[in-house]
Amino acid sequence: MAENEFSGPFAKEMSDFVELKMALGYKYTTERGILKRFGSFLSSEYDDLDSLSKEAVTKWCSKTLHETDNNHCSRASLVRQFSKYLNSIGIKAWVLPNKYYPKGNKYIPHIYTPDELTRFFSATDKCTYCSEVPYRHLIMPVFFRLLLSSGLRCSEARMLTVDDVDLDLGILKISDSKNHNDRLVPLSKTMLIRLQRYSEQVHSSGSHEFFFPGYKEKPMTLGNVYKNFRRFLWKAGISHTGDGPRVHDFRHTYCVFKLREWAEQGKDLMVLIPLMRTYLGHQTFNETAYYLKWTADVFPDIRLKLERYCEGIIPEMEEFQ
Repeated sequence: MAENEFSGPFAKEMSDFVELKMALGYKYTTERGILKRFGSFLSSEYDDLDSLSKEAVTKWCSKTLHETDNNHCSRASLVRQFSKYLNSIGIKAWVLPNKYYPKGNKYIPHIYTPDELTRFFSATDKCTYCSEVPYRHLIMPVFFRLLLSSGLRCSEARMLTVDDVDLDLGILKISDSKNHNDRLVPLSKTMLIRLQRYSEQVHSSGSHEFFFPGYKEKPMTLGNVYKNFRRFLWKAGISHTGDGPRVHDFRHTYCVFKLREWAEQGKDLMVLIPLMRTYLGHQTFNETAYYLKWTADVFPDIRLKLERYCEGIIPEMEEFQ
């Protein structure tokens, strides 16, 4: 960790707190950034504190104008944890009560319709050349199709290296993902063909580390992906509000369409859902079973079939590839 990374009256304690969390197996990348901002706030407003006061905590934890309820609660939760840590090492700190800030309504995933997907991918296929990111027009049609056809998280696709993509066997290697999960993800035949063609155009020189290179050979940023995503939604005539659709909804859509396909084929979901859990990199069965509800809601005609089962896996959504 960089020396003097944190500022404010508890800079050392913040550094030690992050080190402790990382030693326990947490990545703590986003959390480190939040603590930096909290430290800067304390430095400018309460630089002479020898204890963390209620006033300082509640003032910084107040919801900002453009902050979502979930992000606000996550930020407050981190400060609560840090306050508990300070108390544990003998520094007095006011602990924000649990549920001090109410969470907003749970996000309802947007399950893309076949027509929306056709229009969205048609827009990605018309992506134009950009001199600052010269491979953008080649990346975008493939990147978003990969999210849909494989159910990958956006960060998992962004961080793929060339070595992670086996274009002979048609396998993706996902390393140190959410919950420190490593797994292998098989590709459908049509997606593999697209990736092979893309690789011939982008990686023939062998000079790139990342499979989807961004600005100055770094991986694409989430901001860059989201900016292009919004542009393609607009061109496809798909309305977007603060509540969605989101890039992550391609993962939701993959799961819902796959479960529908299996149910219509009369497959045993009790056998398939544990496989889907492994394929998606879920930690618990409930994370995967969650999609049974959305499948039944989106496709009520197969609700009775779904209610007879409870489990699922694997790729192939050929129609949109």
